[in-house]
This record gives sequence, structure tokens and C-alpha cells, in this order.
Amino acid sequence: MMTSSLLPLGPVLFLDDVRDGLLHLAALFVTDPGQTPPPLDTPDGPQPVTRLAGYDQATVWRARFTLPADRPSAYGWAGDRYEVAGDLTGDLRLGYVSCNGEETGDLLREGSERNAMWARLREEHRRRPLALLLHGGDQVYADEVTHDHPLSHDWPDSLPDAPSASALAGLRQHLRERFLTRYLAVLAAPEAAWLMARVPSLMQWDDHDICDGWGSLRRSRLGSGVGQTLFSAAREAALLFQHGACDGDLPRRFADPAGHHLGWTVRAPGLRLLAPDLRSERTRRQVMGPGGWSLMEAESRTPLPGHTLLLSSVPLLGPRLSLLEAVMVAVPKMQKYEDDLRDQWQSRAHRDEWRRMLQMVAEMARQPGHALTAVSGEIHLATRAVMDLGEGRGLQQLVASGIAHRAPPQGWARFLGTLASLGEGPLPGHPIRIGRLPGQRGRYVAERNYLLLERQGAEWQARWDLETSGLTDPLAL
Repeated sequence: MMTSSLLPLGPVLFLDDVRDGLLHLAALFVTDPGQTPPPLDTPDGPQPVTRLAGYDQATVWRARFTLPADRPSAYGWAGDRYEVAGDLTGDLRLGYVSCNGEETGDLLREGSERNAMWARLREEHRRRPLALLLHGGDQVYADEVTHDHPLSHDWPDSLPDAPSASALAGLRQHLRERFLTRYLAVLAAPEAAWLMARVPSLMQWDDHDICDGWGSLRRSRLGSGVGQTLFSAAREAALLFQHGACDGDLPRRFADPAGHHLGWTVRAPGLRLLAPDLRSERTRRQVMGPGGWSLMEAESRTPLPGHTLLLSSVPLLGPRLSLLEAVMVAVPKMQKYEDDLRDQWQSRAHRDEWRRMLQMVAEMARQPGHALTAVSGEIHLATRAVMDLGEGRGLQQLVASGIAHRAPPQGWARFLGTLASLGEGPLPGHPIRIGRLPGQRGRYVAERNYLLLERQGAEWQARWDLETSGLTDPLAL
């Protein structure tokens, strides 16, 4: 795919923060080298664009501006007007998507098939506007960016011996251009582009935004020159195309201004959006490092009336995958799938850390006048789960995955449902139950999907849009 055919790109709208009654926004543009986008037309007057990054084939630009956070408004660019729902103070709707692509051949897929669910979500917004669009991971599938370069072509199966600094610089240049092409392809898709110019996005990354299983691979891979060059190029691209930012210039919602981890928090009236980073500090033995835990501990100590939506890029509540993991380790032909299970909170390697996170989240959910719902993607299925908190209360988790990734076989969904029937209880006295979506017979639904989260008054509800089954009845949160 030629990058020039996708340009110019934009505006792509991101939410930097909510404060002082305003939406602090960033609009991203990508142009051919040498071209400069015109300024934005905003209620505060023209806002110029700033150059963020240069590539061989393109230049990346951004304009920051504000709009009211208590009513609908609009901005303009290049003669077009973009309506923004904006109001975060009363009744509102949020969209949640994940897994926007596939591991192999994603750039070769026919657009209307690939983006069918994006088209449905666009029509939902036209029917009843979305205030925000939450992206729960795997915004791109970058697994093929390492191909066609001698240092990375066989990644992660084999590594070159001690590549020179100049060779790694050449690899970085190769990877940067490949990440650019991936992001432009998904952001330029007309079904998504129309929506993302009008609905501010908030994103968190997962492994495929780097490579399949990043963080769960062997230390020799993660710490190698090739591995660190791959991570650096992926991180730069994620900051640009998922946040409209770059190093030294992160929005205030990020917990670490230096970006050692990319966890963030947004607070609006009666609502907290909390997104810990489950990749930047991940190793085979830990899901989060000191930065991620510092964010979670600080938020757990912050009393907040209303509702918290916790974005966990891999499901926080799930079945007893440790049993499946033990079988895979024991069977040589299945050991290649070990990294996939190591990615999960439920892995045997992360058991203590999982308990720590569940205990922390349970305490947040029990705070007076507060409720918490976990929202996840990653597994290419739709499902939900509940952890019993006692006294008639439960911690709910909603899983919506994926919006573009085609669903796995029905047999896999049935197998996971059978596994879920065994139950799971990492915290004594707080069993986890995998529930069914409204109107569905199985615990896991093998259809492409996205999630709608709606607040009416002080009450929240969720609805899944399933590709074949359609829109579910509402589930009270």
C-alpha cells in the first residue's frame, strides 16, 4: 500500500484531558512532506498546527484546542465543520472498541468487509451521538512490520549476533516507515475516519501495537538490540497516532510525564476513566512495574463519587486459564502458544500480581457512593464476568473484542465456556463467574462486536453490538 495514496489524513481527534469545564483536545494531521495543514477554526479563533514528526513519506502535525465540556459544540478545518457531542455533565454515551485488525494480511483485506463494524458504529453515532470513543488495545496489528529486513525478518525466532549501531539505526528507519503505513491505513479507512474526526478518542496499547506477545517473550528477545529498537519505534508511533503526542509533550492525563509507562486518568463529572499501561513495564514475570502500580495505588486512595471505568487491555476477570497453560507447557506441540497465555492476568506466572490488582480494584469498588466496571478487549470474543464482592455487590467486567478482527471458531468459544464452568477464585470468598450477554446462550460470543456504555441520570448500562446477532438488550452496571 502506497502511503501517498492515504494522504492528507485528518483531522483525527484525541482527548488530552478534561479540566476547568473544558475538553482539551488534539487534532492530528498527516501530509505529504513539504505540505502544511491550514489552521483549525475553533470558538477561540484560529489554532495553528505544529509539526510533531517527519518520515520519508510524510509529516505528522497536531493542533491543540479546547471546546466546552458541558454542551455540544463544533470546530472547523479546511472548509468543513465537525460537530462534537461534548457534554460530559449529564446523560452520555461512550463507545468502546478493540482489536482493529488481524495478524496476517490485514492491509490486503477488502475495506467494506474489514470495517463493517466501524460502519455500524458510525451509524450509531449519527443516531445518538457518542461523547467519547475508548480504544482498548491493538489499534493496529504490527506483527508484519519486522518482515523484509535482515535483522528482524525472523523475529522473534532468531536474532542476529551483536548488530552494529549503524545496522540498528537502519532497522529503526525501516520499522518507523512500516508503523507509519499501518497507522495511516487504519486511520484513513472512511468508516473510522469520519467518526474519529468528530468523537474524541482515548487509547491504550496492547501487544499487537508492538508485536505479538510483547512482554511475554523471552528476556533475550525483549532486551536485545532488535527488540529494543522495535519497542522504541512502536512507542514513538503509539504516542503520535494513538495520543497525538511525542516525548516531552505528553498530555496532562498521563501519570508519568516522562512516559516510562503510558498509564493515564481522565476525570469528568461523576466519571473516572482509568487506563493502566499493561505493556511498557511488562516482563514474563510481571504485568506492571513500579510506575503502573504507583498509578493504581494513587487512584485507589482517591475518593471519587460516581463511576470508574477501568480499562484493562487484557481481561481482568476470566476462567481458570492456568489449567490450560499447564497442559500447553507439558505438550511440546502446544508450547508455541505459551506466550499467548502468559499474556493474561490469569497466568500462573502472574497469580500473585493478579490477586494484588483484584484486591485493589475490589476496595475501589466498595468505596461509598462509588461503582467500578472493568472493560477489556484482546480475546476476539464478547463476554462478561462478575466477581462477588459480598453484601450483594459484584465487580463487573465487560469484554468487547474485536471490531475488525474476525471471530475465532465457535468451538473455541464453547471450549472457553466449558472451562469457565469450573469457576475461578483467586481471592478467597470472592468467586469469579463468567456470565452471559443479554439474549445469548453461551458465555462467549464468537462474533465481531463493539460496546456502548450509556449513562442516564446516575445509572449506567451496557449494550454490545454483535455482527450477526445485533444489538443486545441493556445490561445494568
